Amino acid sequence: MKNIIFFYLIFTVTMLAQNENSFTFFDDKSGKECLIGVCDRAAFSDTVYSGWFDSEYEEYVVDTESTGTLKELLKDVKIKIIMATWCSDSRREVPRFYKIMDSMTLPADKITCINVNREKKGVADETDSLDIKFVPTFIFYKEGKELGRIVETPVQSLEKDMLGFFITAKEE
Repeated sequence: MKNIIFFYLIFTVTMLAQNENSFTFFDDKSGKECLIGVCDRAAFSDTVYSGWFDSEYEEYVVDTESTGTLKELLKDVKIKIIMATWCSDSRREVPRFYKIMDSMTLPADKITCINVNREKKGVADETDSLDIKFVPTFIFYKEGKELGRIVETPVQSLEKDMLGFFITAKEE
């Protein structure tokens, strides 16, 4: 009986200790371990992901002229990133995006990152109502209303495309 209680206790503690970054799956097509579900940025420090994340982050040169204006505009904005660690576009754009956010010292709680499988599904129903066709998709919200999206690759640059949301919103 003591062994059963001990096992149950260890199992419970282990389950509670898992964080948002603990969900992974093996992607047969890429042959790699991939994240799935909501994660925070710390997930990319795992050696499975840090090679591509750190490299892209370090190499990207932030458009500081645009971020000077963006910093104030993003103050009341929430951002959802729908991405996939199996996707080369996500591996390129997401580290760049985080470098831009870091340059503006945007608080981490403004960003929700959701990793998906090839069917664009997370662990539960995180993406069901978001109409995700391609990854990465960056969705910007102000007061619960969608301002705009950057889908797969930016048209001009991440910074300029974000500025475009606010120009369009002003015109409406």
